[in-house]
Amino acid sequence: RGRGARVVAGGVAQSARVGQTRSVRWLNLHEYQAQQLMRDMGIAVPRGTAVSSKEEALSAARSLANGARADIVVKAQVLAGGRGLGTFANGFKSGVHVCYSAEDAAAVAGRMLGQRLITKQTGAEGRPCATVLVTERLFMRREMYLAMTYDRESQGPVVVASSKGGTSIEDTARDDPEAVVKIPLDISMTSMPDEVAKKIAGALGLTDESAIGAAATQVQKLYKLFREKDATMVEVNPLVETPAGEIVCVDAKINFDDNAAFRQQTVHAMRDTSQEDPREVRASAADLNYIGLDGNIGCLVNGAGLAMATMDIIKLHGGSPANFLDVGGSATESQVTEAFTLLNEDPKVEAILVNIFGGIMRCDIIAQGIINAAKVINMRVPLVVRLQGNQVQVAKKLIVESGLRIISADDLDDAARKACVLAQVTHLANEINVDVAFSVPPLLRKGARSCLHAYAVTAASWIRIVQALLALCIIVGDSRRHKLDSA
Repeated sequence: RGRGARVVAGGVAQSARVGQTRSVRWLNLHEYQAQQLMRDMGIAVPRGTAVSSKEEALSAARSLANGARADIVVKAQVLAGGRGLGTFANGFKSGVHVCYSAEDAAAVAGRMLGQRLITKQTGAEGRPCATVLVTERLFMRREMYLAMTYDRESQGPVVVASSKGGTSIEDTARDDPEAVVKIPLDISMTSMPDEVAKKIAGALGLTDESAIGAAATQVQKLYKLFREKDATMVEVNPLVETPAGEIVCVDAKINFDDNAAFRQQTVHAMRDTSQEDPREVRASAADLNYIGLDGNIGCLVNGAGLAMATMDIIKLHGGSPANFLDVGGSATESQVTEAFTLLNEDPKVEAILVNIFGGIMRCDIIAQGIINAAKVINMRVPLVVRLQGNQVQVAKKLIVESGLRIISADDLDDAARKACVLAQVTHLANEINVDVAFSVPPLLRKGARSCLHAYAVTAASWIRIVQALLALCIIVGDSRRHKLDSA
């Protein structure tokens, strides 16, 4: 949810290499939380109540029905798109249901709560559903699409509007690009003038003066929310016109800039960390730029560009990065220690590559953080370190004197190659439940270049050895089974 507006607006560059990399972390609110913010701003939204139990759902549904038969919508509150087409872990289909009695609504809520909803955006593990929204069903004369976000091309806010709402804006932009209108806004505009709001209302496909006026009022209030709450995106899909001529924001997605958390504390207190990758939550608490991926080589790098290059060269050598982790230029020893611990404790990680180009971030601080972490944690995977730049000689001396089993490299290509080979060794050993200990030859600790190459050859040989052992285990197992069968 929400990605479409940024893609259509061109506001955020997407990285094919990372898949989900973003330049800043954005606070993501649940639908019911976004609706409450909009309600507080005077924006028209459906009546509804967020509940966390079957009993609360029954009470909320009865309140909406007010003793009469009413159409009630029950919506799972998880931070992912495609809820209506999702499936819960217990087999229950769809995270959005229309019910025709309070009792049915309560029964549906009971099957959603406490389960994990799996959609096209969550991955196979899904996301937990601890809350559902019990809301009124609105009948719609027209469904429209409206979003406000930031656009790099115009270097300011932009409105994305379409007369075709209730569906994926990416699909609309692909199939009927003329139905999507982009309207740049003046970044210094503190409030939206009537003429701009009416222009946007016209872009929604409205022609009746009364409907245009009602929509313009809602657009102005949405812009006020967008600006005053430091939102990076407000997406309403669908924005509907009811048979009575009202303009209502039925479903809304709002993201907020974490850089403004200090002045938006009430908003950021709504963050639901249960919907996030636990690794990212932990990294966020340490103020680290971390995004979890699906590979097996942990990366600790300073600088986003160098981090991207590191992941690229890992892929070039046949490996797969387990994360994007940029410690930045002002990281402390404790932050480096936490970053290193985070990588080492990730069960998917089978080797760690540290790639630091010392500038503002000194190499010796990184080295000391690694040493501190290694002293208090069990180093379960091999570690390759490439350091260059500010205080690199001091850093190398610290590593040598620490006595830790750290494989050094002087250039990125060599470091990535070693990390990929060592990850393969660890992976093969794990497959047959064999522990592998890695030791560094004495000459390698002294930095002899010939020994660096020799170690790489040794590591490559290890793969062949482990493969041979695996084959031997299979042969021995087959032989024993044969003897038993013969007996």
